[in-house]
This record gives sequence, structure tokens and C-alpha cells, in this order.
Amino acid sequence: MREVLSDLLGWWESGRTVGMATVVRTWRSSPRPAGATMLVGPDGTAVGSVSGGCVEGAVYELSGEVVESGSPLVQRYGVSDDDAFAVGLTCGGIIELLIEPVSRETFPELAEVAAAITTRDPVAVVSVVEGPPEQIGKRMVVWPTHASGSLGSERLDAAAGDDARGCSPPGGPTLCTTAWTASGAARGSPCSSPRTPRRPG
Repeated sequence: MREVLSDLLGWWESGRTVGMATVVRTWRSSPRPAGATMLVGPDGTAVGSVSGGCVEGAVYELSGEVVESGSPLVQRYGVSDDDAFAVGLTCGGIIELLIEPVSRETFPELAEVAAAITTRDPVAVVSVVEGPPEQIGKRMVVWPTHASGSLGSERLDAAAGDDARGCSPPGGPTLCTTAWTASGAARGSPCSSPRTPRRPG
């Protein structure tokens, strides 16, 4: 998110809705790491990249649909290394994306997240990427001393909050984005090594 934050915050401050696609999981030789982000602005402008040019066209279209529906979703794309090389791309591998609408209503903490990044204070953004459709995209923002939002249950919030604080301790990374399943399993994060956290319950 950091690389597109200025554009995202500008649209957010204007009260408009943005389609945001974030890489939440990768396999094999995918060109962009977990945490890479692409935006589709309200004027149709695309900012950022999730695959170095391989699936951006499809992601662009799907981001527009998500903004229209208001419903986040998870989409997986795969390109074989041989097929990518044949058409001159560096893309092989598989990526899984969380595609969601972002606005003042859906992400009220964005300005605080941006401020924390500016002042280099630790903050973690945790999202649900697997589970019942109604839980996909639920988000919690975690600071060292407090949290905002919910992943859908108090037990999941507690487990994810503990894990996020371990990912982004004082003096550590200023932004950590983590992906969780609704059943309480972490998918790892781009700022720390994937691990098995304490499960809720």
C-alpha cells in the first residue's frame, strides 16, 4: 500500500471510492511480492502494479466491478513460466489478490494509517481473505496500544491483533499488511516471515 498511498489518500479525502487490489499470497516465480498494490481511481486512472503487466488488464476490469457492487472478493491468477516467457513477460507463478472498494465509509482509519507511516510509527492492516463471502475483506487496523475495526469475531480480533503487534513492533516496520482466514489462520505478511500464530479459542 505504501507505494500508492499518496494517490489513495487523495481520492479518499475527496470522498470518492477507489478499487484497490492487493497481493495477499504468491506461489513460484510471481514478479510482485505480497503487499504489492494496484489502484483504479474514480476517473479510471490506474496506479501501481500487482504483476508487472501480466494481469493488470483483468484486475482493472474486476476492480471496477467491485466498486460498483461494493463487495470485496479474492481472485487468483496463474501464468506458467513457459507461457510468460513466450510472450515476453516476466510473470510466471501464481498470485492471489484481495480486491476491495476503498472509501471513507469502508476504510475510515486510512488517514491515521497514512499519518503513522509518515511519522514512522508502527501500524498493521489486517484483512480476511478466506471464509464466508460476508467476511471477505473485513479489516482491522492495529497499533501498539489499540486497534480499530473487526474481522468478524472477538476471538479472531484478539488472535490477529496479537499476531499483528508481533509483526510490527516499536522500532520495526512502519507498515505491516497481513492476511487471515475467517477460521483464524494467518497467511503471513510481507514484512515478516510467515508463521503459525495463536489460534482463537
